[in-house]
Amino acid sequence: MPDDGGMQPGYRFSTDRDELDRERVHHWLSTDAYWALGRPRERQDAAIDGSRNYGVFDEASGAQVAYARVVTDGVTFAWLCDVYVDPSVRGNGVGVGLIEGVVADLEPLGLRRTMLATADAHGLYAKFGFEPLAEPARWMVRLAPASAASGGVGGGVGGSGVGGS
Repeated sequence: MPDDGGMQPGYRFSTDRDELDRERVHHWLSTDAYWALGRPRERQDAAIDGSRNYGVFDEASGAQVAYARVVTDGVTFAWLCDVYVDPSVRGNGVGVGLIEGVVADLEPLGLRRTMLATADAHGLYAKFGFEPLAEPARWMVRLAPASAASGGVGGGVGGSGVGGS
């Protein structure tokens, strides 16, 4: 896979968890992402530690401008979630480059199914082969009780979008 994940000039795609700006990722998700509003920092850090992580960085400043993570067994199933592109770079192909890089990173695993949920970015994901569930009635979700779910525990059935765009 190319190091840039097919990224637009001026941006760099990375799979290196150590490069993530955890403070910035937490701020984005806990204050601006409909599925993770109020998520505590320690829960976000734990989610990062238990996931495959992806970032996009501005080459000039080094600042992180986008984030996504994937929860997977690495063999049969993956869940793409917490996809976020900073509002200052939306419309510049960063979201497309991010998802292109994620898909390319997962491809060698031969996963049977990669899932996501989005309220507002169907067109973006469709470019990479995502489609509505053929039989949504076959799928179920178990949500945490309200007391455990406070603070953006898991985003319910949400958890993937491009920051409200």
